[in-house]
Amino acid sequence: MSKLGRRVAAAAEAALAQRKYVTAIDVLTGLGWLHARHVDLWRQGRAADLERLAAVDGARMTDAVAALREWAAERGLTPSETPYVSASRDRAPLRFLSAGDDASFRVHWVSPDMSEARRRQLAERQAKAPDLVVVEAERPWECAGCRDTGPYLIMEDGAPHCLTCADLDHLVLLSAGNAALSRRAKKESGLAAVVVRFNARRRRYERRGVLVEEEALARAEEQCLADEEVRLRRRERDRERREGEDLRFQARMAEQIVRLFPGCPPERAEEIARHAAQRGSGRVGRTAAAKVLDADAITLAVVASVRHRDTDYDRLLMAGVPRSEARERIRAEIDRVLAGWRSPGGGRTG
Repeated sequence: MSKLGRRVAAAAEAALAQRKYVTAIDVLTGLGWLHARHVDLWRQGRAADLERLAAVDGARMTDAVAALREWAAERGLTPSETPYVSASRDRAPLRFLSAGDDASFRVHWVSPDMSEARRRQLAERQAKAPDLVVVEAERPWECAGCRDTGPYLIMEDGAPHCLTCADLDHLVLLSAGNAALSRRAKKESGLAAVVVRFNARRRRYERRGVLVEEEALARAEEQCLADEEVRLRRRERDRERREGEDLRFQARMAEQIVRLFPGCPPERAEEIARHAAQRGSGRVGRTAAAKVLDADAITLAVVASVRHRDTDYDRLLMAGVPRSEARERIRAEIDRVLAGWRSPGGGRTG
């Protein structure tokens, strides 16, 4: 197997373990050729094709998808062609490549272990048009229709439009934070759109709320009041279940750290696992690769811990040293700690 084939297989295995199906986007992001924010921009209809956002050209992307097809055939996965439609006002078809046939990018590879009921649910979800997405503007912009501006924009015919020109200005914003109310208001509303804003620190788009019809919001509020106590009990059960899942996952990650670095003190391995796998943190421990205890992902978590705990890295940053230079200065110290941890009883750092 080629080097690219091995990298594709690793990315695909991580996605398959998490969801029981694999897409071309899973592989392209797993290879580091695309970031989640690029995929979001593309799905919003703000890029003519995915290739222009990628770190490689279309030929290289095509090679990766061909390697994915070979890997999927060897694993006995089932192909399922899936429509890709933008979240813009015109629901335009999404393109992967700037030119040429991109049909192979639209194939989802499904595990034979997936139940028939789950397959039907997946097919229904993939066939459904995505939610309309309205973007909370980060910088000054101009509506392609009226040449005015506003706090929100939505793409139509490849250009940004204000809510008035997009016939969405009669909707009201329900801020994020109440999942049940948002879900019910969206269901009751004949027309709705999800509002997102780019978080520069986390480098991803985050949900800010949903635009819904005012009458739909009123009906949803009445429904939530009627079963508030039941939902409170359910939330408490869900919280306890998530806490249990997190503790078990952190324990497995700590065990994998000790397997890879037998000289790492067990209490330090537990600390690394707790930090890296914190729910909602966006850290390496929450990635698809880490969730299947991929050795490279676990190593990245260990390196991050050593960098901040056992070197002068943070002090260098506070002194104004550029990040790339600071990392170069402490590289030897990281290598020294990791070399000690790779041997049983060889680590002294706690």
